[in-house]
Amino acid sequence: MSAHEVALIVIDVQESFRHRPYFREDGLAGYIARQQALIDGAKAAGVPVVQIFHVEDEGPFSEASGNVTTLKPLTIQPDAVFRKRRHSALVGSGLDVWLVRNGIRKVIISGIRTEQCCETTTRHASDLGYAVDYVSEATLTFPMTDAGGREWSAEEIRARTELVLAGRFARIATVQEALSGLAEKVAA
Repeated sequence: MSAHEVALIVIDVQESFRHRPYFREDGLAGYIARQQALIDGAKAAGVPVVQIFHVEDEGPFSEASGNVTTLKPLTIQPDAVFRKRRHSALVGSGLDVWLVRNGIRKVIISGIRTEQCCETTTRHASDLGYAVDYVSEATLTFPMTDAGGREWSAEEIRARTELVLAGRFARIATVQEALSGLAEKVAA
């Protein structure tokens, strides 16, 4: 598979999250550094970068809020931008059409939230026949409390997501692994 058949999908990395009660700065700087490295590496390899924004009619995810912008301090010059209203970036956004028109056969998934839109898009892409690299370390999530009152850390949620995706829906890859694979494809 050539680099021209691969796309990096950057999901919901937007200021909207800073306005949710569950948002935490814990781990944000490390995540931003890894996400930036993935974006920069994809660009350097000639792989298209696709930015996805989640939008809703009201609240911090509404266009009117002014928060549907790239999460600072990340910098991105996407090759395509799509807006979605569902968990999967492949539902109703036009992304699916863009991938087909551009001959994309493999997607690299990154963004916010690990277990929500990133995982859902990964499963959907796999079911549609795409090869998927899930770059878990270039995803971000926040602690969650279950019905029994137990708080699950972001690390536990990430580990659970890797467990259920690995080998079934995606290859779990580090930023370095995803980028080295791109470099090999460009050199081939």
